[in-house]
Amino acid sequence: MRWENLTAPPVEGDPERAAPATPPLPLALPGAVARTFDTPEFAGMTFYEVQAKSILNRVPGQSRVPFEWTINPYRGCSHACVYCVSGDTPILMADGRTKPISELESGDRIYGTERRGTYRRYVVTTVLDKWSTVKPAYRVILEDGTTLVASGDHRFLTERGWKHITGGMFGADQRPYLTTNDRLIGTGAFETTPKVSHDYRRGYLCGMVRGDGTIGAYATGRSWSHQFRLALADSEALDRTEQYLKEEGVETSRTSFGKARPDRRPMEAIRASGKQKVDAIREVVHWPQHSTPDWQRGFLAGIFDAEGSCSQGILRIANCDDQVLSHTTEALHAFGFATALEDRRRTNRLRYVRLTGGLAARLRFFHMTDPAITRKRSMEGAALKSQSALRVTSIESLGLELPLWDITTGTGDFIADGVVSHNCFARNTTPIWTWTRAPTSTAG
Repeated sequence: MRWENLTAPPVEGDPERAAPATPPLPLALPGAVARTFDTPEFAGMTFYEVQAKSILNRVPGQSRVPFEWTINPYRGCSHACVYCVSGDTPILMADGRTKPISELESGDRIYGTERRGTYRRYVVTTVLDKWSTVKPAYRVILEDGTTLVASGDHRFLTERGWKHITGGMFGADQRPYLTTNDRLIGTGAFETTPKVSHDYRRGYLCGMVRGDGTIGAYATGRSWSHQFRLALADSEALDRTEQYLKEEGVETSRTSFGKARPDRRPMEAIRASGKQKVDAIREVVHWPQHSTPDWQRGFLAGIFDAEGSCSQGILRIANCDDQVLSHTTEALHAFGFATALEDRRRTNRLRYVRLTGGLAARLRFFHMTDPAITRKRSMEGAALKSQSALRVTSIESLGLELPLWDITTGTGDFIADGVVSHNCFARNTTPIWTWTRAPTSTAG
């Protein structure tokens, strides 16, 4: 529903329905959730979302609004919009991975945006509803090759505000619409997540074990003890390493390594002992004579889980070993990433390979390598100030109707294949949008 005044007007001669002195309507409507959106047609308006399960609903008696009934002729926002994109459009999830929009469910956590000060920033939001329709489809192609398929009603965020895919300068179709002079906001098309091949698995194990594992043979009297251990606070990486070693024929055991302390999280470890198992692990993590792209993707994921960090918008991978740093830099350059080596002249020769290129490069790194540790992939609070080549180069009708999908989120938007996409305001309940006084019967 739309409200232009936040307090109910006084009713002359009716002291029980006089205007309240201070409380706005959110306090007058039990259970109401106030929402605002920064799209032009909703500027200055506040939406109050309440539970309503039927078309005709009585306003609660304790409400201070000056009417008694509501009418809800359809589910959705006040102009019954339906903005839709193709079902295979990848949506940025809260864990930093992607999922096709057709596979999302209510309650899923994804990224949206909100304005904080000077910049619009990435924030985690929740999918409130999802639905599909069949509509004429249009293809939008951007300068970097990003391809978006959506209905003509769908809107994307440009440097000049929200714009529909199609529209007109005059008449019934008059509305802001995309042209080849527009540039969308975001990072550009998402990279495809790697498949877990034999080479990817071995690359991951090489990065993880060389980065954070302990492997060796130790003299114990007249014999030797062969031991492997990997201790981590992040169970996601430990679970993956344990599974990958099992698939390579090496069984490990799980043990507690360190209890939680005020300054440290609890840690667990996987272990293996015996010459046969330890030699098998050495063989798995040896440096390959020729690195395949799959091996390099896996290696980057493993070394990042073991020795990487991403804080204050900077992604670094640390190590003291020349070979590890060399393979890290070589793999990053093979995929077109730019890097810088930070040498802080420490006595242990610890150095950092820093990824340059901003948020677009970091997001591309996460998607094309797929590290296991979710907390390191967070983009919460990052500003949308990418310089990606997202100028619109073409807009064309596909000449056919397609099944298209849309979602409702808590922020009113979502990240669709790297660009900020508007959503409709349909909820998983029927929002109150139109209000009216019930007719009063008169005798005679």
